[in-house]
Amino acid sequence: MYIRATGNISPQKTFGHPLMNEAPVAYTGNRLSCIEPDYKEFIDPKLIRRMSRIIRMGVAAAMECLKEADVKMPDAIVTGTSYGCLEDTYAFLSKMVEFNEELLTPTAFIQSTHNTIGAQIGLMLQCNNYNNAFVHRGFSFESALLDGMLLLKEKEASHVLVGAIDEIIPTSHTILNRLGLYKQGDVSSLDIYRAGTKGTIAGEGSSFFMLANEASSSDYARLDGMHTFYKPAGAVDIEKQVSSFLEKQGIATGDLDLIITGKNGDQKSDRIYDQPGQSVFAGIPILNYKHLCGEYPTASAFAFWLAANIIKQGKIPAMLQTSGILKPIKRVLVYNHYLNMHHSLFLLSAC
Repeated sequence: MYIRATGNISPQKTFGHPLMNEAPVAYTGNRLSCIEPDYKEFIDPKLIRRMSRIIRMGVAAAMECLKEADVKMPDAIVTGTSYGCLEDTYAFLSKMVEFNEELLTPTAFIQSTHNTIGAQIGLMLQCNNYNNAFVHRGFSFESALLDGMLLLKEKEASHVLVGAIDEIIPTSHTILNRLGLYKQGDVSSLDIYRAGTKGTIAGEGSSFFMLANEASSSDYARLDGMHTFYKPAGAVDIEKQVSSFLEKQGIATGDLDLIITGKNGDQKSDRIYDQPGQSVFAGIPILNYKHLCGEYPTASAFAFWLAANIIKQGKIPAMLQTSGILKPIKRVLVYNHYLNMHHSLFLLSAC
């Protein structure tokens, strides 16, 4: 499978395909919000007024991806989200309480469903092709990606638009903060790995990819394989999963040029990545990415986008503030987990 084009809205300046040579945007606190573009370039202003924030982000990222791929009508649209349209859900539930379940407008209810983003993209494109949404918690993006891969493999489609979208709103942030997911106090997003404390920082994002079954001169990278596993028994089990995945791909760890892990600054969560880093990943350059986008269930889509861009450029972008990796980057392994339940591996290589 080939990654033909991308579109990404995140807490960094990633929209519009910049070369990521600027310093990363730093945040203070435990919440990162997306840097949103001028939506009027992609969406009719009359439609913008009726769209919630997550729908605007999803549609804009998808349209940017389609524009770069020069594809007017994808053969399939597949989206993944864990939280869905939180803002619309909150609005609907609040009005239920406020108006005692009477005189409710149906708009917020209709737009609160998890498949709203994919449906809106289909409506704007007037696309009657395959359209599916996955709500699988920390595997939402992986499930959407797998569905797209299957469509291409079975020759049901030649171009598939795959995306992942999640947002954070004040109410959901407060709830997750009370559960102890996030750091307390004013912490810089660029210092989360040095803090060595409990909790991470909240994030959000919208990432879309155009997958194709044939190579072209403009491809970002080739997706060689993907693997997911749920609630591993421990470090030994994780090592076995990684080794088995690489063996099935016919490569050794020494063939990898870079590993991107989902360390998020939480002391307990980050220890899960340390053991493979000292064993199966030993001697291979390792980078982290969640100081750029924060932690959320579909954050692996940001890592997928980052790996594709690194391979296309052939080097580590200045945004990651890394030195010492001089050789060309041609093969990247992404390893991410969400709450130590949903573990995923992506292997990408140069075309």
